[in-house]
Amino acid sequence: MNALQRIGRWIGRHLVLAGGIGVLIYMFIPIFVVVLMSFNAPKSRLIYRFDGFTLHNWLNPCQDASMCSAVARSVQIGLLATLAATLLGTLMAFALVRHKFAGRSLANLMIFLPMAAPEIVMGSSLLALFVAAGVGGKLGFWTILIAHIMFCLSFVVVTVRARLAGLDDNLEKAAMDLYATPSQTFWKVTFPLVFPGILGAALLAFSLSFDDFIITNLNAGNTTTFPMYVWGASQRGVPMQVNVVGTVMFVVSVLIVVGNEIHRRRQEKALAAS
Repeated sequence: MNALQRIGRWIGRHLVLAGGIGVLIYMFIPIFVVVLMSFNAPKSRLIYRFDGFTLHNWLNPCQDASMCSAVARSVQIGLLATLAATLLGTLMAFALVRHKFAGRSLANLMIFLPMAAPEIVMGSSLLALFVAAGVGGKLGFWTILIAHIMFCLSFVVVTVRARLAGLDDNLEKAAMDLYATPSQTFWKVTFPLVFPGILGAALLAFSLSFDDFIITNLNAGNTTTFPMYVWGASQRGVPMQVNVVGTVMFVVSVLIVVGNEIHRRRQEKALAAS
């Protein structure tokens, strides 16, 4: 075997790995830029480039009070929308997977429509609904919340339903064979197995809500959320504290994922040891 053949085989064995690493680097470049810019001391807010290292942005995250107010409002809406969408979506997922009823196939199809529809269509439709309901002049916090629950609901249903569909119902049957009541079977067997899917759906719903701009902008009235603040600030120069918020959200997301993985592995070790 000559050198060219050995090189060709080595490339063939490592091509998929190299491609995967390249894709990951491409995906994380914007995050690296956000983290870097959170330590930036720009000479001008109109030029987005790294001019010098500073901790000022981290020590004074609320230098612009309106930004922190917008962040707090986005977090509040995100938490409430996540709670409502997760509760309703989980109940809908159980109904679609565990029960047979007239129109079940149609309901399964309708669940995907809000996900498939462009956000501009969803936002304008919700705005038309609010106007027709007579609240067009009162757009604000509550209309944003209703809109976010509406478009997060489909993602929650699909995520939880996928988890339910993959469950082995023999575990529930075994619990009932051991004289567990339906309530005990649900809370001791079904819910712990479905919980990772519910948690994943809740995290997805919060991310979608916190991040949304198009639907929010159409139904916000005079209320400003964090994405809307960033869009408005971009017209006059984005403050570096915006990158601090982005970095914090990224770190919190990573910690949640890592914590959940550590917990899962500990549970697996405990089950293996027993």
